[in-house]
Amino acid sequence: MTAPSVSVVDYGVGNLFSVCRALEHCGARVKLVSNVAEVLAAERLLLPGVGAFADGMSGLRAAGLIEPIQRFAATGKPLLGICLGMQMLASVSEEFGRHDGLALIAGHVVPVPATTVDGARQKIPHVGWSKLLLPSGQRWNGSILADTPVGAEMYLVHSFQFVPQDASDVLAVCDYGGHTVTAAVQRDNISGCQFHPEKSGTAGLRLLSRFTSL
Repeated sequence: MTAPSVSVVDYGVGNLFSVCRALEHCGARVKLVSNVAEVLAAERLLLPGVGAFADGMSGLRAAGLIEPIQRFAATGKPLLGICLGMQMLASVSEEFGRHDGLALIAGHVVPVPATTVDGARQKIPHVGWSKLLLPSGQRWNGSILADTPVGAEMYLVHSFQFVPQDASDVLAVCDYGGHTVTAAVQRDNISGCQFHPEKSGTAGLRLLSRFTSL
């Protein structure tokens, strides 16, 4: 049986080594891709990323990969964004100005609240382990979280969050200071997780294994 293939976008932003090692641990054949032909030929595409939204989009633009990623998404094949990679799926970000994203899932990237719901200051960026919660009316069947139990803890490092225009695109949330923060999104074949599955132990590997089976 042929191992599942995952193409990881290499555009100069993101911890590629950790992501690739985690995917290989899950039994995937991993390939770094950095040009149009490689992106369009992918069976499954993973978009990693850390840092600022504008820098990430600039990296994709410089590599000529914005339109190819949009074309890949339109094929219906699985696409997963991790951390900044998830945020770049959005229409626009408000991080250090207004910046256009890939517009694959309509919505805005906005700051994580700097105060709790009681008005106390809380640490930004939000760093650490948080439990994944199921939004009202949502189900994880058939998604990247299909094998993940509600309440599983994942590791996050972020100052901004993606708020989809359509609430049904929010796959999972977590609590930070009493605020509901987007932890994962999905629209059709396009998924994203704000947390780092490659740094989230067994639960994170379970998600990546699920992605390789989509």
